[in-house]
Amino acid sequence: MKLSKILMFTGALLPLLLFVLPMWNITLRAPQYPEPIGMDIWINKIADHNPNDIKNINLMNHYVGMKDIPTEIPEFKIFPGVVISVVVLGLIIAFIGKRKLYLAWFAIMVILGSIGMYDFYQWEYDYGHDLKETAAIKFTDKDGQPIAYQPPLIGSKMILNFNATSLPMSGAYALFTGMLLSLLAFYHARREEMET
Repeated sequence: MKLSKILMFTGALLPLLLFVLPMWNITLRAPQYPEPIGMDIWINKIADHNPNDIKNINLMNHYVGMKDIPTEIPEFKIFPGVVISVVVLGLIIAFIGKRKLYLAWFAIMVILGSIGMYDFYQWEYDYGHDLKETAAIKFTDKDGQPIAYQPPLIGSKMILNFNATSLPMSGAYALFTGMLLSLLAFYHARREEMET
């Protein structure tokens, strides 16, 4: 089998690791918590990074009027089907072995990844800005406007005395590696065509 096909087959299969590896992590560090607390975002759930982390986050957020971390969102039902669909499509493309289709799969993955990141940003925005009027504690900025508690999309940011860090985890790296392998398959296929 040609190297380009092997690369494409491998790249197409890697997104399946999202079913067994977390995609993203949000961690909160503060003086009152000797151990950071956080949550891992999977393709179909949000889970404690350490035992009882989400419970502690929800208790803390309750005082400033934030919603609880959801246990069910529509994306948890949509994402698994999307991942299986792109895996099947990638395997079909690998079997066909056309160079331009390798690039098309990469483009589809970039588009779907961008939509996923935008959706994640929107969820974070709503989570950090839509505060209950009945909050026990209300913090305002220097202009008297309510403070937003939106975690960063990627990287770190101070929210009051919490350092919130949002970073990809192993599932996201597996997905990204699969995309890179499809690009490598495209370039190797071009070289293979030139050699024949």
